[in-house]
Amino acid sequence: MAERASGVRTNVVAIGNQKGGVGKTTNTVHLAAALGEMGRRCLIFDLDMNAGSTKHFGIKGEGFLGTFEVITGAESAIDVVLRDGEEDVHLPKNVDLIASCRKLEKVDQVLLSKNKFSPLQDILLKPIASLRGIYDYVFLDTAPNATSPTIAAYLAADWFILTAMPEPFAIEGLNEALTDIKDAQQHGNQNLKLLGLILCGVDKRTRLSNDLKQYVHDAFSPDGKTSAKFDTTISRSTVIGQTQDARKTLFQTHSKHEVTEQYRSLAREVDGRIATYFTHLAESQEAAAAAARGERNNVVPLAATQPGQVREVENG
Repeated sequence: MAERASGVRTNVVAIGNQKGGVGKTTNTVHLAAALGEMGRRCLIFDLDMNAGSTKHFGIKGEGFLGTFEVITGAESAIDVVLRDGEEDVHLPKNVDLIASCRKLEKVDQVLLSKNKFSPLQDILLKPIASLRGIYDYVFLDTAPNATSPTIAAYLAADWFILTAMPEPFAIEGLNEALTDIKDAQQHGNQNLKLLGLILCGVDKRTRLSNDLKQYVHDAFSPDGKTSAKFDTTISRSTVIGQTQDARKTLFQTHSKHEVTEQYRSLAREVDGRIATYFTHLAESQEAAAAAARGERNNVVPLAATQPGQVREVENG
């Protein structure tokens, strides 16, 4: 069992899109691997019944306890974590996994049979809380549809990363995901924040790809200046399919490839955006505290006419 590390701030990041086949799982495992290479301790929590992240590493989820058991309350999250080298499991450096499998299709039925008033949208709150302080990043790999685990991910996450390819239908799916993020903020998770958008599978040689890339940049620039789209885009390449066939990541098979370097750059952006957010948050909190101290300092005691009495007046 992993020990809870004091002082570790865990960032829970859901990754998704309301359309399949847009590189969601590929981005999840490679972003975790890139951050792991940077020394960040990462956990991938596979919430998709198709078990994309689990299969990516050549793991047969049916052979392990995992997401299904955690969500139904049969096992604690940390007790089902798979680690590199355990039980013939091979994972990138500093990356752990909670595996998924087809059993997840029956999770609603099982939960409702135990308690028909079970709030299915809250099924991840306790498991995620138990993982805080252990990992730097917990990545929630969600399904491309509104399953209970996917909805629960919106309500349990701190951050959301959208992922899309420069294809018309993939771009349309972003609007649905943005609506879900807003709904989650209004109905239980007001702290959920859009961290950014990853555009992957980009072929710079095609006009459509370039046009959609510019469209996404503009659409996610609410102030006309700063875009939520990450500066780093992930190029289309056959090596990604090769790594999937090998059940590994680019960091294991093509460590010096252009796309591998792009994921390294993306990881630095993700880490940097979160660090910047907390820096600004600390500064604003300090400013608020200083302002409060200033208001108190504007009230000074003056000696009253009788001993032991003090009256207050505003300074100036």
